[in-house]
Amino acid sequence: MKDITFHPVGVIHSSFKKTERMPIQPAAAAGSKGRIEIFREYADGLKDIEGFSHIILLYHFHQAAGFRLEVKPFLDEKYHGVFATRAPQRPNPIGLSIVKLVGRTDNILEIENVDILDGTPLLDIKPFVPEFDAIGEISIGWLANSKHKIIHSVSDGRFNSNFKTEDDDKPEI
Repeated sequence: MKDITFHPVGVIHSSFKKTERMPIQPAAAAGSKGRIEIFREYADGLKDIEGFSHIILLYHFHQAAGFRLEVKPFLDEKYHGVFATRAPQRPNPIGLSIVKLVGRTDNILEIENVDILDGTPLLDIKPFVPEFDAIGEISIGWLANSKHKIIHSVSDGRFNSNFKTEDDDKPEI
């Protein structure tokens, strides 16, 4: 299979200059403000985005180093397969966040509930549409017992390349 190449369409700005103490999901980032700078050559793609209250951001985890197929996520003490988590150390370090769109001025989007590191390359934006994106009956696997912890959870740096714990015996790839 051929390699796939993506190019950023913009950059996400936030108050989070390092991953430590950063919210780990938009639900834990209530009220945190940020902005998106769309590069001028892509600015026409923002036409009519103001009608949406929320947008889906797809971005590159540019500070993630390597990946692990099994990780200990923030909300559990057990290891899980990386594809059963939202951990940033992934074979393709792509992040996804749904944020509130506050406003637009030319090529700048003002956003809230930002859980993204400052300077993160933005790959794409899609409008959030509940009728398209919300599913009726769902199961959330191992998170069912931990979802209540999200509001009080912040990053401890465990997915940085230099962060190691005593019981961190899973190899990095």
